[in-house]
Formats: sequence, C-alpha cells, structure tokens
Amino acid sequence: MGEFSDQVFAIVAHIPRGRVCSYGQVARLMGRPRSGRYVGYALRGNPSPGAEGAYPCHRVVHKDGELAGAFAFGGPGVQRALLEAEGVAFLSDGRVDMDACAWFGDVSSL
Repeated sequence: MGEFSDQVFAIVAHIPRGRVCSYGQVARLMGRPRSGRYVGYALRGNPSPGAEGAYPCHRVVHKDGELAGAFAFGGPGVQRALLEAEGVAFLSDGRVDMDACAWFGDVSSL
C-alpha cells in the first residue's frame, strides 16, 4: 500500500464499533478534504477483508448514509448485516441513520 492508503487504513481502524464515518470525513481527517473518492479506491484494496482483526471498512459509508455498491463486502446486504450486528441504526429507506451513528473522529493520536 502507498502512503495515502496507509493513512486511510490508520483512520478506519479507529472507527468504533456501532459507528460509521463517511468517505469524505475520512478524507478530511487525513487533511485531504477533496479526496473522498480516493478513500473509496483505497478501501477496495483492504489487505485482509473479512479477517478477524481486519480493518473495519464496512463502517465507511456515503455522506447520506448510503451503503457501498454490491461489489463490496461479498455482495448486496453483507455490509448492512455487518453494521446491524454492531447495532448501527438504519432509516426506513435503507440508509444508515447518520444523525445517530456518525463518527467524526479524534485522530490526534495517529
């Protein structure tokens, strides 16, 4: 992985269980506020998807709470199931309730 990806994964590793962060918020925490799309690209390169102790990439969603596309996490519904298992709240239209579950991050220790 490159430096950008390393920074992405360092932040994603700190997203608490039961909370989510947007791609754009991860970029802002990195000091790269216009790089949300690149955060998504970096997450597709997760070195250990689904492994115990892996980076919790499933906790990164679109700013409106929409989940990742079907290509991610092994197919449609997998990301939602992972988030529901952690207690993440969803709206009736299937998006994450960002008011209840958004994490804005304290990465001062990174």
